[in-house]
Amino acid sequence: MNAVFSAIGTLAGLEARVRLRRRSTLVTLLAVVALSWFMISDPADGLTLIAVHGARVRYTSATLALGSAALSTLLFALAGFYLLRGRMGEDLRSGAGAVIGASTQGGAVFVIGRWCGGVAYLAALAGAFMATVLVCHAVRGDGPIEPLVYLQTYVLVLGPMILFTAGCATLFDAWAPLMGKAGDLLYFVVWVAQMGALSTFARGGAGVANPLDFMGTSAVMTALAAHVDLRDMMLGIADFDAAKTPLTLPAGLWTAALAGSRGVTALLALVPTLLALPLFHRFSPDRVKPRMARTRRSPLAVVDGWLRPLSRCTAPLFALAARLPGGAGGALADVALTLAASPSALALLLLVQLPALVLGAPALAPLALGCVAYWGILVSDLPTRDGDAALDAMAAAVPGGAARRYWRQFAAACVLGLMFTGVIALRLAFIDPVRALALVAGVFALAACASFLGRASGTARVFLALFLFALYVSINVGHGAWADVIGFHGNATAGSVLGWVVVGMLALAGGPLWNRRAVPGR
Repeated sequence: MNAVFSAIGTLAGLEARVRLRRRSTLVTLLAVVALSWFMISDPADGLTLIAVHGARVRYTSATLALGSAALSTLLFALAGFYLLRGRMGEDLRSGAGAVIGASTQGGAVFVIGRWCGGVAYLAALAGAFMATVLVCHAVRGDGPIEPLVYLQTYVLVLGPMILFTAGCATLFDAWAPLMGKAGDLLYFVVWVAQMGALSTFARGGAGVANPLDFMGTSAVMTALAAHVDLRDMMLGIADFDAAKTPLTLPAGLWTAALAGSRGVTALLALVPTLLALPLFHRFSPDRVKPRMARTRRSPLAVVDGWLRPLSRCTAPLFALAARLPGGAGGALADVALTLAASPSALALLLLVQLPALVLGAPALAPLALGCVAYWGILVSDLPTRDGDAALDAMAAAVPGGAARRYWRQFAAACVLGLMFTGVIALRLAFIDPVRALALVAGVFALAACASFLGRASGTARVFLALFLFALYVSINVGHGAWADVIGFHGNATAGSVLGWVVVGMLALAGGPLWNRRAVPGR
């Protein structure tokens, strides 16, 4: 038994170290730091984290711990899964899977070790997030910092979520049918279903903690319901009336019943891991093949196969790219290659132009949102495409090297974004110019973030997870100019548009800085 525990500890430690040393972890940590300071607004600016009946809730340890944990669990549950995904696929592609499968170590030990490593990795990210919130408390908080209050809240809210997210990532890698895009889509559906609990409990007033709520939304709302009126409460970036007396949450928000409910949820969060034990393919050739890690066809890939003849329409783009000099030709070639590789994108691009021309003004915002959603997913792997195809060293050897490639891929992402949204932006320019500028600025900022995050992390999943989270927030947060990234709600102002342009420029400038310190060709 001691040997088994020792093997699990060794595997878990190795898994955590491998993940913590990745560039994607550094980029994620930086994003987490930015998120913590963004969500905890400065009351001097007229915004607060929690507002009830227009009155702000003081930034005590209980308020900041509960509010930051409730919002961060939504992001960690999504980003954590995509950061943990794919390790067994890497083993298949590298050949390490054959060695693991031939070893005398049991499959259960390997699966549990991988899961424990994933839990440790997400716990480290959550700890880093809590540390940044503590710093934010020191700058903007009211009252003393109470570490035990923070620790208790983060363990009860984020603990079950970490166990469930790591378990799903382990299960989806251990069972061959879920190793590809089908698993990614299924988990996103599960995440959206869990997110739906937030609005349900916010509308329903005092609720009861749901043991199947792994993100802890119902538990947070139940804890708050004992002290504030949920029917007129805003959690996030909320406006408040400075004339109203601020409210104070007590330190002891968590009752024994609530803590027990979260304990039950933590036990239920182990179910995906338990399912992974008998389903683990153990890299057996009759259950999973190395080529399946690369060529597993998703429903979208099937549609692309059906529409493959449509890719011939990109031939004029390739011809024009060959005639254009310098970076312009290279960017256009990347645009043509992206559309040729995804005929469904070309079909959608052709289909949206007519509605963009004829639909009324109220219908333009949902159409723009759909176009941006598809475009963001389409270009998420554009900055990492050369690396995924093992062509980054070749691209670095041509004139301009990695720097020109970075700017070329950013320009291609922007051109694709304008191809999907340009007609809509032009229509909006005559109806609501600020909204049109918000759409263009949002596409610019998102393209810059995709380029920088892809370059810095070496994977498309960091941007994809953050993009999906930002998209969900943009849809559901109906107030605040800054949250209206692409002008979906019409709340954007000239200041917020300029702010997102600045964010895009800062992200864009990070690429050349990273190129200078990166290994040539990477």
